[in-house]
Amino acid sequence: MDALLAFGAALVSLRLSAKLVRRALEQRSTAFAAWAAALSAYAISTGALAWGVAAGWNAASFRIYYLGGALLTAPLLGVGSLLLVRRRLAAPAGLIYTGLAVGVALAMPVRLELAGMDVPDAQDVLELWPARVLAIAGNSLGTLAVVAVGLATFRRRPLGNALILAGVVVAALGSGLGGLGVGALAPLLAAAAILLYLGFVAPTPDRSH
Repeated sequence: MDALLAFGAALVSLRLSAKLVRRALEQRSTAFAAWAAALSAYAISTGALAWGVAAGWNAASFRIYYLGGALLTAPLLGVGSLLLVRRRLAAPAGLIYTGLAVGVALAMPVRLELAGMDVPDAQDVLELWPARVLAIAGNSLGTLAVVAVGLATFRRRPLGNALILAGVVVAALGSGLGGLGVGALAPLLAAAAILLYLGFVAPTPDRSH
């Protein structure tokens, strides 16, 4: 059941990412493209979670889980927020960071032999440098960008920004409650993806009248 819940969260995230890709193409929006990439990373992470729970964790499933969830999702959300307010340098910075994150995930030494169904704790599996330091820096800066842009533009997009901020909080809560098991974690991951998507596509109120 836990594996099915995690797989369901992955399908929800992937489906919402595809919808954002369509919007990015229709509107030629780099912000939607970055947000689509963030939800794709989220889907990859939750898919690896389902893999680990169903078949037992190994180095490959953990690397994918860590790449999508710990290294990419929050930074790409931050890139999308910065692009929304026309910070064009965010796009090349995001591409460079993504390449670095993929390289670190492939090369990072996995310290312990992984087995069993429980989600591994990064501090038990990885050295502090470079993977955990990069995750801390990327998540901190990405979340800061999302929150700063959300608050700065709140009056222009109150509903959308409130939903995005709620999605970030729910995702963070899910990570904090990972020790309770996948049965508690997977529904929170799916809820966070839905809140983020609704925030991204929420219309901006017309204040011309």
